[in-house]
Amino acid sequence: MRTLVIGNGAREHALAYSLSTDPEVSEVHVAPGNPGLAGVATLHPGIKGDDADAVVALARDLSADLVVIGPEIPLVAGVADALRDAGVAVFGPSASAARIEGSKAFAKEIMASAGVKTAHAESILPGATEDDIAAAIDRFGPTWVVKDDGLAGGKGVVVTPERDAALEHVHYVHAAGNPVLLESFLDGPEVSLFCLVDGETVVPLLPAQDHKRVGDNDEGPNTGGMGAYTPLPWLPENGVQTIVDDVVAPVAAQMVKEGCPFSGLLYAGLAWGADGPAVVEFNCRFGDPETQAVLDLLTTPLGGVLNAVATGTLDELPPLEWQDGYAVTVVLAAENYPASPVTGVEISGVAAGDEARGIRAAGVAEKDGVLVSAGGRVLNVIGKGATLDDARAAAYDELDKISLPGGHFRTDIGLAAVEGRIAIPGR
Repeated sequence: MRTLVIGNGAREHALAYSLSTDPEVSEVHVAPGNPGLAGVATLHPGIKGDDADAVVALARDLSADLVVIGPEIPLVAGVADALRDAGVAVFGPSASAARIEGSKAFAKEIMASAGVKTAHAESILPGATEDDIAAAIDRFGPTWVVKDDGLAGGKGVVVTPERDAALEHVHYVHAAGNPVLLESFLDGPEVSLFCLVDGETVVPLLPAQDHKRVGDNDEGPNTGGMGAYTPLPWLPENGVQTIVDDVVAPVAAQMVKEGCPFSGLLYAGLAWGADGPAVVEFNCRFGDPETQAVLDLLTTPLGGVLNAVATGTLDELPPLEWQDGYAVTVVLAAENYPASPVTGVEISGVAAGDEARGIRAAGVAEKDGVLVSAGGRVLNVIGKGATLDDARAAAYDELDKISLPGGHFRTDIGLAAVEGRIAIPGR
């Protein structure tokens, strides 16, 4: 099977690496990719992922049997539709189905119709008067959740106990011409559950937990994600099936009813409160950085799994097989991330081809034969172990061998779970 992965980050590195270990996969190509992936894939750096014509042309040139779209922007732009129209098998939803992430208002409508629990929400359109904005703000609190009703790379959300900060983010989003979504705050620990979805067929992967804030103890601004771990030792024994039955399956069925069936990876971001799981958001693709940890525990060859979804045969797929134990991924970020990351800084202690060490490259470029920073989140380092504590130790031991001047990372990925500080309200 000849495969083509669209994207350029650590998520795509994780996908490409997993595909490269599949005995049924003969070729792995990544467009545009980054130099850190060169050990496992052929790169096509001139291709923009949201350029449907260019992606279709490349898939044809390569005689690709399967195209896997990593990021949300190409999906919302309809690249999967263009590939399907060209007769190419593709893992990723149509533009119509990708609205589950591209429009939070659309997602709310789907959940309401499906009877799925989520936060109460109100939309504030650009051009709203200051009085209308203030009145809407005052209908929420004492913790405000203010979202950009569009794609914001995981950084369009502010959760704050400060009314002025909530108001400031409303103005910030409106200045970009986008609607704002105000939501009620959901209590309880957060869960990320990835599900393979083909129409009404739903197959869950391992549950994970992301760490969005830039600093230890969940301090500082939101980021695209500073690390994750899987599975979740504090999740109820039937927790994954509960999420599938109460959240993902009803939403998948509703999307079929609405004429926009989902095919690909449906990511449910949830808060598990006293009344059970409630949806914080849906994404239409593999999440980053959770994918890096989750895929590292998957023993079922990935190519066949993704191809089953792409070809409409997910219901025939045997049960997925997983390694025992835990995986932790930690993000090494550039100086001044997430505000204005410093780029062009040499990274020592790592090179292309270091996948066995748990390295997944994100924002990197090559200069004079060495890797340098080229984005905010530069690298992921994955550790595995029989216990979550062992996996944490493995990740941080490997991270200590890497140097990025000015770079930073969280030291507490998964620590609250290890120390037993995560609990579902009422349990």
